[in-house]
Amino acid sequence: MFLVFLIGIWVTNLYTDWLWFQNLGYEAVFMKVFLSRWGVRLAAWLLFFLFLYINLLFTRKALLVSLNSGLRGQLALSGLGRFLTPEKITLFLLVACLVASFFFSAYMGSMWMPVQQFMEGMEFGIKEPIFQKDASFYIFQLPFWRSLYTYLQTMTFLTLLSTGIIYFLSNPAVEVGNRFFFIPQRGQGHLSFLLALSFLFKAWDYRLKMYELLLSPEGVTFGPGYTDVHARLPALWILLFLTAAIVAMLIVNIFRRQTRLILISIGLLIGASLLAGSVYPALVQQFRVRPNEFVLERPFLEHNIALTRKAFGLDDMHVKMYPASTELSWDGLEDNGGTLDNVRLWDYRPLRQTYNQLQGIKPYYEFVDVDTDRYIVDGEYRQVMLSARELNQEKLPSQARTWVNLRLQYTHGYGLAMNPVARVSAQGLPVFTIQGIPPALSGGLELDRPEIYYGEISSDYVVVNTKTQEFNYPVGDTNAFTHYEGKGGVLLNSFGRRLLYALKFSDYNLLLSGEITPQSRIMFNRRILSRVSTLAPFLQYDDDPYLVLSEGRLFWILDAYTVTNKFPYSQPYSGLNYMRNSVKAVIDAYHGDVYFYIVDPEDPIIRTYSRIFPALFKEMEEMPEGISRHLRYPEMLLSTQARVFSTYHMTDPNVFYNREDLWQIPNEKYGDSVQVMEPYYSILQLPGEEEPEFLLILPFTPSNRDNMIAWMAGRSDGDNYGELLVYLFPKERVVFGPMQIETRIDQDTLISEQLSLWDQRGSHVLRGNLLVLPVDDTVLYVEPVFLQAEQSELPELARVIVGFQETVVMEPTLEEALLSIFGPREGPVGEVPPEGTGSGLSGAEEPGIVEPGKEQEVPSTVADLARRAQVLFQQARESQRQGDWAGYGRFLTELEGVLEELVRISDSNN
Repeated sequence: MFLVFLIGIWVTNLYTDWLWFQNLGYEAVFMKVFLSRWGVRLAAWLLFFLFLYINLLFTRKALLVSLNSGLRGQLALSGLGRFLTPEKITLFLLVACLVASFFFSAYMGSMWMPVQQFMEGMEFGIKEPIFQKDASFYIFQLPFWRSLYTYLQTMTFLTLLSTGIIYFLSNPAVEVGNRFFFIPQRGQGHLSFLLALSFLFKAWDYRLKMYELLLSPEGVTFGPGYTDVHARLPALWILLFLTAAIVAMLIVNIFRRQTRLILISIGLLIGASLLAGSVYPALVQQFRVRPNEFVLERPFLEHNIALTRKAFGLDDMHVKMYPASTELSWDGLEDNGGTLDNVRLWDYRPLRQTYNQLQGIKPYYEFVDVDTDRYIVDGEYRQVMLSARELNQEKLPSQARTWVNLRLQYTHGYGLAMNPVARVSAQGLPVFTIQGIPPALSGGLELDRPEIYYGEISSDYVVVNTKTQEFNYPVGDTNAFTHYEGKGGVLLNSFGRRLLYALKFSDYNLLLSGEITPQSRIMFNRRILSRVSTLAPFLQYDDDPYLVLSEGRLFWILDAYTVTNKFPYSQPYSGLNYMRNSVKAVIDAYHGDVYFYIVDPEDPIIRTYSRIFPALFKEMEEMPEGISRHLRYPEMLLSTQARVFSTYHMTDPNVFYNREDLWQIPNEKYGDSVQVMEPYYSILQLPGEEEPEFLLILPFTPSNRDNMIAWMAGRSDGDNYGELLVYLFPKERVVFGPMQIETRIDQDTLISEQLSLWDQRGSHVLRGNLLVLPVDDTVLYVEPVFLQAEQSELPELARVIVGFQETVVMEPTLEEALLSIFGPREGPVGEVPPEGTGSGLSGAEEPGIVEPGKEQEVPSTVADLARRAQVLFQQARESQRQGDWAGYGRFLTELEGVLEELVRISDSNN
C-alpha cells in the first residue's frame, strides 16, 4: 500500500505539473524533459539489469553444488528445501537483479541533459592548444564520456563483487578462516573476464584523464602546465598501455585460471600508478620546473590568458584612453547636460524605505526592491527609479489570515512607484512620476493594467475567478474589488483537477470550498525566479528581476546566463570559467506568460539548448520594441567580468606571472561601513558620442592602492547593447579613487562637523553610493547624504557632496554644489524642474531667496540695495545656523559686493 501511495503522489505531481506547462504553452518542453529523463534512466536500468543478471546466472551452478548434503538435510527438515531448486534460485536472482539495478542506476535519470548536449552540442570554433580539440568537446562530450565511464565501471564492479562473493563462499576447497587471503579456484575464468572488463574501462579512464588535464588546477594557472604536459601526460600513456597489457593477461587467464596472474596484475597497476602518476610528476615539478618556472611555463601562461579572456567575453572588448583632464568649466558641464540632468541622487537602499513609507499605502503592500531604468518622460530621456507594489500576505493582520483571504481574495499587488533619479522635493523626498492608488501618472506614461499576480514575493498559490471577489485596492475606508480577466493559472474545470491539486498542496479546502467554479484558475509558481527555473533549470539566473512598464502593461525582465566550469584553460571564478548573458526572460506580471529571448545567438551553449528545446526560445527580433528599449547590461555579468579583467588585463606573460599590475574593485563608504563598490547605472555621454546613453559603470584601482586607474562600462541602448568598454587613465597622472574621495570628505572640517552635528541630534546620517561620473574628459564625484530620524523609517535627502580634483563641497542641491566648485555661470545648465528644491542642476524659488546660479538685476536705488543686503544677511545667518559654511561664505561675499555698491552710490551722491 505504501508503494501505491508513493506512486499516486508521483502521478499527481506529474500531471499537475504537465497542466502548468500546458497553460504556458510549453508542454513540448515538459515532454522532452520527461522522455529524456526516463529514457536515459530506463536504458541504464535495462543494461545494468541484463549485465548483472546474466553474470549471476553463471554462478547458479556454483550455488547449487556448494550446498553440502548436511545443509540440504537441515533445510529440508525446516521446510526451506523447496526454495533451493534451480527455478527458484533463478527467480530469486531475477528479482534481486531487478531491484538492485533499479536503485544503483536511478541516478542516471539526472544525466539526461549531458546526453542531450552530447547529441546536440554545437562547436565553439575555438581549439585548445594541446590536443587541438574544439572547446565543445570538453563542455558537451567529455562530461558524457566521464558519466558513461562511471556508470559502466560501477556496473562492472558491483557485478564483480556479487559474483566474487558467491564464488568465494561456495569454494569447497578452502577453510573459512583462510578465505580472505586468496582468490577462490571456482569461477576464476568468470572473475578474470570481469576483471579484464574492469581494467579495460580503467584504460579508457586514463585516456579521459588526459583530456581532463585541460581542466587541471595543479599548475601556476588553471589548465595544464609544463609538468602536466611533460610528466603527467606521458605517465598516463604509460598507465594506459600497461592497463591494456593487464587486460590481455586477464583474458589469457580466462583459460589458464591462475590466481597469481590476477594478483600480479592488480599489484603491478597499483605500483605503476604510484610511481608514474604521483612520484615522477612531483620530481619533475620540484627539480625541473621550480628552478626555471617562468621560462618553462610561459607558453602555458599565454594559453591561460587567451582562453580566459575568450571565456568571459573580454577578448573583443574595446579599450581606450581617457584623458582625465584637470580642468572643467561650465561650458563642459553644459555640453554634458544629459549626464548632469540624470545624476542618480537616490540610493536604492534608503529609497526602498521611502517607497514603503510614502507609497506603501497599506501595511500589506511592500516594495521589495528598487530598480534603475530609463524612460521617455515629458519627451526627455530620463533615468528613473521604480519598484512594484506587491502584496505580502504575511503582513496581513493575524485575524485576517483566513483561507478565503489568503487563497481567494488577497491575490495580487497593485501598480508601481517611479521617480526621476535627479529630482528632489523641498522636503528632501522623491518627486514621483507614478504614485498612489489608483496610479497617478505624469510625463506621458500610461498604465492600463496595474494588477501584479506574478512578482518577487508571490510564493503561495491563489485561486482566481471564484465566487469571492478579489481585493483590488483600497479606496478610503472601503475597498475596490475585481475579477481576474487574464489567462494565467490552470483551469479547475473538473472535480478530478480539484482533487489532484488538493493532494498536491495538501489542502482539502480546494476540494470542499463552494466558492470555486469551473471557470476558476489556480495560480502557482508565481515567484519570478521559481517560474523561470521550473521551465528552464539548466540556465543560471540573476537574482534581481526588474520591472518594466510597456504599452500600458507591467512586465518583469530577468537576465539568464549560460555557464560552465569545463572551458579548457579558462580560470574559474566562483566555480565558473565561462559565462554569457545569452537569454532575457520576460514575464507578464498579469497573465504570467514567460518568454525566453536569445540575445547572444553567437553563444554555442544557448544554440545547443535551442536545438534541444526548439519550442522554448525566441529570437531577439521577436521581442516587442517596448520591451527591448529597457534591456540592461546585467550587473552580475559586469561584476564577474570586472573581477576577471582586474587580473587578465595583463596580457604580457611576464607581467602576468609576476602580478606586477594587479587591479581591484575599489571600496566605498555606505552608511557607517566600508564595502566593495557595486556597479551602478548612469546616463552618460561617452567620449566621441553625440548623445548620452544608459550605461553600467564600475571603476578600478591598483591592488592595495586607492587611486583610480580605469573604469569599465557596459552599454545598453539600441545596437550598442552588450558592448563592453574600458577606459584607461594616464599612468603618469593621479586620479582620485572612491576611497580617497571618501577620505577627503571625512577630513573636510565643515562637512565632518555638520555630519557629526546631525548624528548627535536624534538623527542618523546615511552616506549613499559614491558615483564616479566621467564628464567632458575628466571625472566628477557625487555622493548623496541622507538624514533619518531615530524614530522614523523615512530617510530624507539632506545634502549632496560633489568632488572635483582637490575640492570637496557639500550643499543642499547638486547645482549649488557645482556653483560652489565652479563659480557662477551664465544661464542654466539643465532644466528647471516644475517642483522641488533639487534636480540635477536647479533648485526651486522661495520668497525672498534668490535661486542659486540665476543672473540678478543689480538694484538701482539705495532702497533696493538695502533690501537686498537684508535678504543676504538673513540667508547667511540661516546657513550659519544649519552649519552650511560654504553657503554662509557665499552669501557674505555677495553681501560684501552689495555694501560696496551702497558705498559707491553714497559717495557719488555726496
